[in-house]
Amino acid sequence: MRFLDGLKFENHDSLVKFRMDVQIGLMPPKPVIVIDLFPEILAGLVDLLSGLNAPDWQRPTVCSCWSVKDVALHLLGGEIANLSRRRDGLTSEASLEGWTELVAYLNKWNNDWVQVARRISTSLLVELLQVTGDQMNCYFLTLDSQALGGSVAWVGAGPAPIWLDLAREYTERWHHQQHIRDAVMRVGFKQPRYLAPVLATFVRALPRTFETISAKPGTSATLTITGNSGGQWSVICTGDGWRLFIGAPSNPTAETVLEEDTAWRLFTHGLTPDQVRETVGIKGERELGLQVLEMVSIIS
Repeated sequence: MRFLDGLKFENHDSLVKFRMDVQIGLMPPKPVIVIDLFPEILAGLVDLLSGLNAPDWQRPTVCSCWSVKDVALHLLGGEIANLSRRRDGLTSEASLEGWTELVAYLNKWNNDWVQVARRISTSLLVELLQVTGDQMNCYFLTLDSQALGGSVAWVGAGPAPIWLDLAREYTERWHHQQHIRDAVMRVGFKQPRYLAPVLATFVRALPRTFETISAKPGTSATLTITGNSGGQWSVICTGDGWRLFIGAPSNPTAETVLEEDTAWRLFTHGLTPDQVRETVGIKGERELGLQVLEMVSIIS
């Protein structure tokens, strides 16, 4: 049980109980590997956009003040920025310190881009998404998924493995395409093949969500997401922070139960904690369980 190394517990009894929980299925999360899904998501997006009519492009989305076309332009801007920065080595002049500055910078960048890019026709937009998407997918294939890269900000400040960075990129493409599908009333990519990796990636934000919560070592908060793409994850206070695990302790301090469609919308600001708070299922300590609703798995 090497993953127990360095974990601190209040006393011997707490450690014994934790070891028992591990034996009944509490395990560290596995890498989320999504490299094969990028071409499928891109093909779905291009096919979707190619079939829209003029009114469809102007339909409002859950993204504040953005139409369907605006969300598609945002996706194009992301591909162009990624190719320029990651593949071609373009450096940014921005010097950012802390989460607040990062959010403000990216929100301004995104809005500025969409304002200017509205001059692009919808036909050209679809063509550019295909071209940049193909190039991006080819670049992703050149990366060593097990190597360390930059941070995934909503997970934590330290270096993250490349597979987690790629999983983050996948969730970005998936949830914005879903915003478009919702707006034009088209069926989304909600099969477990596509949604399960999104949820498994989003829950990586749980430890950061609890980092300001003081608790005794051994305190646990379990998130149960129901549905075919769901699962169960727990964060446990170990004395030196909160650690994420798959599964649940035998008797979690709190358990929060969310339906899968509610979960991804909540974690991407499509729903607010207030909209979910009265209907969410919570067992055990309610305030601890409600903290799960504060999780944000995007930079926003």
